[in-house]
Amino acid sequence: MKINLKIWRQASSNRAGKFVDYLVPNVHPDMSFLEMLDILNEQLIKQGEEPVEFDNDCREGICGSCGLVINGIAHGGQKNTAVCQLHMRLFRDGDTIVVEPWRAKAFPVIKDLVVDRSALDRIIAAGGYVSVNTGAAPEANTIPVPKEDSDRAFDYASCISCGACVAACPNASASLFTAAKIAHLALLPQGHPERKRRVLKMSEQMAREGFGDCSNHGECEAVCPKGISLDAIAKMRREYLKAQF
Repeated sequence: MKINLKIWRQASSNRAGKFVDYLVPNVHPDMSFLEMLDILNEQLIKQGEEPVEFDNDCREGICGSCGLVINGIAHGGQKNTAVCQLHMRLFRDGDTIVVEPWRAKAFPVIKDLVVDRSALDRIIAAGGYVSVNTGAAPEANTIPVPKEDSDRAFDYASCISCGACVAACPNASASLFTAAKIAHLALLPQGHPERKRRVLKMSEQMAREGFGDCSNHGECEAVCPKGISLDAIAKMRREYLKAQF
């Protein structure tokens, strides 16, 4: 396969960026999208050009660092799939693929396709720690948790903090991310002691970071690589109202 790429190149957050065209020949359909970018960078290095900067680590859809907007869709549009799990067999020979970074005020570009997502870390830090003294590992059945609650908590806890929800949202809202972090602890007994303080602090930090408000477009749920539901946002709002009053 021959793949035409239009990639966003930007030296730093205070420099102007632009799309640059590249041709990548001999792309195998079984390559992942990131392997294809690796081949492009090898090609650029051989030509004496600067390689394209992009974030990645685990390449297993776990770490959440591989955030790219591909053809206008965060993570490329394959349902419940991160960029690192996207394969070139989903594209056709001769396709032109547009690749750009997450676009949000709270995610300033560091270089090329890499953005600073530390705002998400600060939201988590604002929530603090679970201070319950659990001692040694408790017997699993000591504290009964309804299966529906444990299943929902596990689903929300699967958030990998990639920021796709922010990139897809027309308001650049981090509500789905923040809600997932709040909701999974609010559903479990260990998270109850700090649940009021947690939702207030994390919501306040989210606003301070410059993220927009949620207006229920649902774009965040559509692109989330872990399929986290908008129900998390409803849970966060209920928790917030309870904490306020």
